[in-house]
Amino acid sequence: MAEAKMNIVLTEAVYYILLSLFKPMHGYGIMQNVMELSGGRVNLAAGTLYGALNTLLEKGFITALPGEANSRKKEYLITEKGKTVVKMEIERLRELLKNGEKIL
Repeated sequence: MAEAKMNIVLTEAVYYILLSLFKPMHGYGIMQNVMELSGGRVNLAAGTLYGALNTLLEKGFITALPGEANSRKKEYLITEKGKTVVKMEIERLRELLKNGEKIL
């Protein structure tokens, strides 16, 4: 996976979206979950969420699950590639924290 070797930095919103999608979820559920995970600090607007979802789909970090024929709700799920990116981001954040604590 060539992209896994790249230094990918996630925005806070994208990080929380990816964490939310370790279980299948639709857009409104993602917005609620991100709010809960962040303790109410990150409040995603619909436009921000769906723009991010489209980008994550294009990069192959998430997949859209096949929905029911009459349903407008589309569910999403993180891919293995997306899980790798989240793990890399956690390692990056650990390094930032460790270096900051060293200085303080």
